[in-house]
Amino acid sequence: MLTDTSIELRSPAPSLLLRAVKWLVGRRPPVFPHDEAGFHSVMAGRTLPLDAAMPESFRQRFVVEEREVLGSKVVTLHPKSGPATWHMLYFHGGGFVRPMFKEHWPLVAEMVKVCGISVTVPLYPMVPEEPFAAQDALADAVYAGLAASHDPARIILNGDSAGGHMALALALRLVKDGGPMPGKLALFAPWLDLGLADPAIAAVEPHDIMLKIGTLRACGGLVAAGRAIDDPAVSPLYAPSEDLAQLPPTRIWTGRHDLFIVDSRSFLGRLRAAGVDAKLYEYEAAPHVFMAITPTREAKDAIALVRDFIAA
Repeated sequence: MLTDTSIELRSPAPSLLLRAVKWLVGRRPPVFPHDEAGFHSVMAGRTLPLDAAMPESFRQRFVVEEREVLGSKVVTLHPKSGPATWHMLYFHGGGFVRPMFKEHWPLVAEMVKVCGISVTVPLYPMVPEEPFAAQDALADAVYAGLAASHDPARIILNGDSAGGHMALALALRLVKDGGPMPGKLALFAPWLDLGLADPAIAAVEPHDIMLKIGTLRACGGLVAAGRAIDDPAVSPLYAPSEDLAQLPPTRIWTGRHDLFIVDSRSFLGRLRAAGVDAKLYEYEAAPHVFMAITPTREAKDAIALVRDFIAA
């Protein structure tokens, strides 16, 4: 049953705290250089960055499980009461080339606390030190293990930015391979087209304090590794309609000062046309992956909507 309204503006004006955080972020060195040449310069011969360590306080707040899958660390956080009925597989963002940021851990913790779920976080290998295939293989292996021990209908795939791409790409591989499908799909500011082909994106760029088109295209080309940018395995925006039709109920959250909002709207239209129960939540003037700024009104609203989506 399709929802009545496919796009909902959840916040018509940014909160004061969000405005303050945007002001601070805009005055710090950017996570990614703001031009293609700068991106290639940073990536050339870099020292492999490390994942931000999980805060030690989590061991008192949650039941923590740690294991290794295909040579990568995988962390699961359960509520203190133990494994929950719903289990989230979460992929962090970072353009496929940056590891877990320290800001990702509070986001994961909030989802465990607010939604009352277990969350598994694969600390996947980075491109270009490892090929994109290694990231896909780890995602597939972690999901297969989870689906073997947990009802797939009670698994929700989630990720932010490049992690949103990974969650969606995993679901589409399951469609192709005939694997057990997850019950729901939640995408935080997903990177859907690695080539950012839509010219409408240029109008959003001046408002985006984090992402720039040239940098993202350079990063996307590195990740594509010779594959066509419009290959659905590279850019899920272009997945065939018959594959999209088999996706589970899907929700997308994106700020209006985020380059990815243009493709989020286009993808929502494709999902709806394919008959998928899909909805997009937008937040005025919110930056890329605003839900990781957990103290803000906007982040609290987004995580509460995830809770409601799981409970529905």
